[in-house]
Amino acid sequence: MNRIVVVGASAAGLTTAETLRRRGWNGELTLIGDESRPPYDRPPLSKQILTGTWEPDRATLRTLRDLDRLKADLRLGQRAQALDVPGRQVRLEGGERIGFDALVVATGVAPRRLPDSDLAGVHVLRTLDDALALRAALLAGPRVVVVGAGFLGTEVAAAARAMGLEVTVVEPEPVPVRRPFGDRVGEFVADLHRDHGTRLRCGVGVRGLHGAGGRVTEVELGDGTTLPADAVVLALGSTPATGWMSGSGLRLRDGVECDALCEAAPGVYAVGDVASWYNPHFGTRMRLEHRMSATEQAVAVAGNLLGDATPYAPVPYFWTDQYDTRIQAYGIFPPDAEMRIAYGEPSDGHFAAAYGHHGRVVGVLGWNAPRQVRMLRRLVVDRAPWATFAAMPALSPAIVN
Repeated sequence: MNRIVVVGASAAGLTTAETLRRRGWNGELTLIGDESRPPYDRPPLSKQILTGTWEPDRATLRTLRDLDRLKADLRLGQRAQALDVPGRQVRLEGGERIGFDALVVATGVAPRRLPDSDLAGVHVLRTLDDALALRAALLAGPRVVVVGAGFLGTEVAAAARAMGLEVTVVEPEPVPVRRPFGDRVGEFVADLHRDHGTRLRCGVGVRGLHGAGGRVTEVELGDGTTLPADAVVLALGSTPATGWMSGSGLRLRDGVECDALCEAAPGVYAVGDVASWYNPHFGTRMRLEHRMSATEQAVAVAGNLLGDATPYAPVPYFWTDQYDTRIQAYGIFPPDAEMRIAYGEPSDGHFAAAYGHHGRVVGVLGWNAPRQVRMLRRLVVDRAPWATFAAMPALSPAIVN
C-alpha cells in the first residue's frame, strides 16, 4: 500500500491522516477538502461562534503550518466529483484524477432545505461561513424563526435568545429533541426554552416560506397560521454527502454502508457522519453525527488500514449546551426504550437517567450531572441487565417512568 487518499478534511478526515502518520505510515498521503479553510471544529459554530464569544480562528483545528507537518498532498478548496472503485481513482471537479491504493471517505453530510428556500434571510448552518453569515444577520436584531427542534435548532435558538432576539421554534414533533431522547426529556427541553423566553410551536410543520423583493418575510405553518420573520434558520437535519459516489458500486443508502471494520469495499473505508457501519456492541447498524464519534472512528479506521482488523464498537458519546444547561449522553436511545431517572430531580435542574431496551441498559443521560452520568456509563459498556439496574439503589431517590 503506497498511496492513501482521504476525501474530506474536517475532523474525521484530518484525524485519520494524523493517526496514520503518528503510527508510522510513511507512504503517499492525499487529503482532499471542499472548503478552502484549514480544518475547524463544528460544535462551536452553533454556540460560541454564533454568539461571538469566540473569534472564528479559535475553532481552527490545525493551522497550515501544522498541516505541513503531515507531509501530505493537501487539496483544500477542491471537491471530489466521482469515484472509480475498480480503477482506484477519485476524480476532482476540475477533471484531475487521483489514484489510490486505499481510500477513506469522510465527506460528512449536507443540510436539508425546504423547497423555494433560496430567499435572502434564509440560513442553514453547516460551515464556518454559514455561521459567520448567520451571526451577521442576527446582529441586525431580526425576528428569528428556527425550523426544526433537534440539537442544532435548539442550540441556535438558545444562542439567538442569549443575544436578546425574538425567537420562535417550529417543530412537527410534539416536543423538541424527541427522536434522540423521547417525550419526557423533550418536555424538559421545551420548558427550558420557554423559561428563557423562546416561543415554541410544536406539533405543526411548515407549509412554506414567503417573501417580498427576494427576502423572506414570513413562515406559513401547516395549520395556516403565519409567523413574521426577518431571519429563518433551517435546522431540518442532514443527508449524507454521497452523491459524488453515485455509480461507484458502493452501497449508499443511509450513508456509505460498511462492515464492523468500517470497510465498504476492499481497501475503501468510511468515517464520520457519512459512515453507516455495524456496531457489534449494540448489534445494530448505525450512523452518527457526533463530534466524538468522528475522532474515535477515524483512529479505528486508520488502525484497520494498517492491519489491526478490529471492529469499531463504541458506546457513542454526545452532548448539547443550551443556556446554562449541558445535556450529556452515552449509548443509544431507541424510541420504545424505558427510562428511569436514577439521580436527582428534573425540577432541580440536575438529574441523570438510564434507558433500557430489550432487557439491557443501552443509554444514559445527564442533565447538568457530569459526574453521575459518567458513573452510569459503565452500565452501557457492560450491557447491564435492565432488571438488575432497576433493582439497584438509586444514586438519590429515584423516579421511575
